[in-house]
Amino acid sequence: MTEKHLIVLDLDGTLLTDNKTISSRTKKTLLKLKEDGHEVMIATGRPFRSSELYYRELGLTTPIVNFNGAFVHHPLHTSWGVYHSPLDINVAKEIVEACDQFSYHNIIAEVRDEVYVHYHDEKLMNMFNLGNPIMKTGDLRNYLQDSPTSMLIHTDSEFVGQIRQHLSDVHAELVDHRRWAEPFHIIEIIKSGLSKAVGLKRVSNYLEIPQNRIIAFGDEDNDLEMLEYAGTGVAMGNAISPVKTVANTTTLTNEEDGIAVFLEEKFNIKA
Repeated sequence: MTEKHLIVLDLDGTLLTDNKTISSRTKKTLLKLKEDGHEVMIATGRPFRSSELYYRELGLTTPIVNFNGAFVHHPLHTSWGVYHSPLDINVAKEIVEACDQFSYHNIIAEVRDEVYVHYHDEKLMNMFNLGNPIMKTGDLRNYLQDSPTSMLIHTDSEFVGQIRQHLSDVHAELVDHRRWAEPFHIIEIIKSGLSKAVGLKRVSNYLEIPQNRIIAFGDEDNDLEMLEYAGTGVAMGNAISPVKTVANTTTLTNEEDGIAVFLEEKFNIKA
């Protein structure tokens, strides 16, 4: 076979179709590459509880990057270690306090597999229910007892910039923040210095696969560092413009088997 490669997959908008499934063609291609001795891993902003079903579906045997690098572990080997880098709880509560200056709908704090919701909101809470997490509702300034892995602020499109500017002005050295795409306008906050690339580097070192043999796929701004770090960064056809700019190349969309199309050509696999 060709030298062993590490294939890194973002989930939403990348590996997953719009109805949150892995297409049969993409699954077949990835399983073929695993059979040929290549490594496949997931790097996602999701927690493990809502990415585990895809990890199992693909029969992965690699560590996984969750919460955009704030939580990295090996689901099959506890001895590999758990790398959890949460926000400082006092900073988290300061952010909740500061949000009262702005217009927002809700704030969610995730402590690994526990979800704390500032205001009760069935629609938003249903989004986070996959994997049956422990879910609590109430003022985060009172209910949050542990340092959160990540925080999410749900607001309207016109207020995203104001809140992010505040985070940059007041907490730039302590937090990193990103914007989610539609249908919700959400600002995601994690500890400063973290990204999928940080987790990917840890995993690739463990697997002893050099950067030039890493192929990473992504579509959103939380994939930027990962695509820059990989020897081959591949933007999905549906990716935002900055991702396409950073990537080495662009494939078809997540609805058009973009991952499979690229890998079949790269590794000379018959569709």
